[in-house]
Amino acid sequence: MSNDNPVIILINPQMGENIGAAARAMLNFGLIDLRIVAPRDGWPNERAIDMAAGALDQMPEPQIFESLKDAITDLNYTYATTARRRDMVKPIFTPRSANKDAAERNAQTQAIGFVFGPERTGLSNDDLSLCSAAITIPTNPEFSSLNLAQSVLLIAHEWYSAHDRTPDKVMDSGDSRPVEQEKLEEMLTRLESELEAARFFRDEGLKPTMLRNIRNIFTRAELTDQETRTFHGIISALIGKKSP
Repeated sequence: MSNDNPVIILINPQMGENIGAAARAMLNFGLIDLRIVAPRDGWPNERAIDMAAGALDQMPEPQIFESLKDAITDLNYTYATTARRRDMVKPIFTPRSANKDAAERNAQTQAIGFVFGPERTGLSNDDLSLCSAAITIPTNPEFSSLNLAQSVLLIAHEWYSAHDRTPDKVMDSGDSRPVEQEKLEEMLTRLESELEAARFFRDEGLKPTMLRNIRNIFTRAELTDQETRTFHGIISALIGKKSP
């Protein structure tokens, strides 16, 4: 993540704790540029510093402005977060689609900002009119209340996710490599042999299907080399031998 990441702008935040929690959420996902418009309790704020859990110490000093208009003068495109639709002709994004759009604009060296209104009232229409687009966060219609830090976290997470290359799924096998097919086949052949000796396959007609099902259990499991050796040991223990 570069220092060209989006700016987070908080308008008239009413509690220092909310500013600190928002800063913590920002840094969790690589955002460091915080701007605050007319904080109710002034700045600096000890409660914000305490709630930030060290995040503010790792970020540039937040910039303080008297109005949103002053806070966005150097930005090219701003997204206003709002809980409800307004009577304005303006693009309305979800957090995910907004961050995809923001990433494309950021790649074009546009300076981006995400704007959040006061905790109780949200953005005023005048402030919303200054922004390029709006973001509405889909929530449970029966309970749609989000606090300021939650909203910042959702947007920051989507920004981070838009650039994250973490694999969707990994199998952490430690120091043991995935088993080679030849060794897995040896283990399955041995298992089949011992099951045959124990007269597990009582119906010869069903034996092929049963073998396929057993094989599928182990091929689906993505065994490691160590796990395969362990299973050899289990077979040995069951048939009364100490080693395969």
